[in-house]
Amino acid sequence: MFEKNSLTFNPGWTPMKETLKDFQDVRELQRTLKARGIKLQTEADEKTDGPASFTLVDPDGNPILVDQHVPKPKR
Repeated sequence: MFEKNSLTFNPGWTPMKETLKDFQDVRELQRTLKARGIKLQTEADEKTDGPASFTLVDPDGNPILVDQHVPKPKR
């Protein structure tokens, strides 16, 4: 189905797809990676606060998807 191995991370969900009360929002993760010089393939819209995602590629060329399906936590 995929040409390469792929990893997916879902901030805000437990392994049973239950919404967590507190977690690091996908946009926070994106800002941290960019600040550390990591190049992203796609980016989440920083102006939103609902579901969003970004992608990057590991050193072996495998895609990594960080895909948040829930709104950012209220803090």
